[in-house]
Amino acid sequence: MDDDVLTTLKLLIIGESGVGKSSLLLRFTEDTFDPDQSATIGVDFKVKTLTIDGNKAKLAIWDTAGQERFRTLTPSYYRGAQGVILVYDVTKRDSFTKLDNWLNELETYTTRNDIVKMLVGNKIDKDDHEVDRNEGLKFARKHSMLFIEASAKTKDGVQCAFEELVEKILQTPGLWESESHGEKVRFGEQDQATRGACGGYCSIP
Repeated sequence: MDDDVLTTLKLLIIGESGVGKSSLLLRFTEDTFDPDQSATIGVDFKVKTLTIDGNKAKLAIWDTAGQERFRTLTPSYYRGAQGVILVYDVTKRDSFTKLDNWLNELETYTTRNDIVKMLVGNKIDKDDHEVDRNEGLKFARKHSMLFIEASAKTKDGVQCAFEELVEKILQTPGLWESESHGEKVRFGEQDQATRGACGGYCSIP
């Protein structure tokens, strides 16, 4: 059944508790939104297949608890991941200022130097923003991350965040081919020309 799947990728979603990590995952994998979503206990895990430029990738997406007491899971959680989505809440500056801690943790435990990182400013549907878009963009550029603002509630930017991340992973030589029996994928010039498909949300540093 998985014969046409090019590769399986391990993606992580990290960030402070309450920033909407589980809501983003639920919106992306099941296209639902639960305003009363309870906090993740330990690790949640979902699988979804995504087609990028005609190449199918199976995504194993790990959603982790943001609370300190679950940090014992950390090393195994990061092992072998090819992509990570770092989430903050645009209405809570505290969740943005703590991004450095998450990046430090990522660098400590990740087993790959070329892991692709995507910064997501979630909850843009709310009015009381404490972090503006340019701040997020600046932080992402400083740390060589992709960047997007999104809302799990309204769907804005969610699909795009995952698609951009996977596309970048597939375009990073050596990040995934070793686990797919040496199959090579060619991304032609025409693929680069369709960059604007996300309606101007995505910013590539």
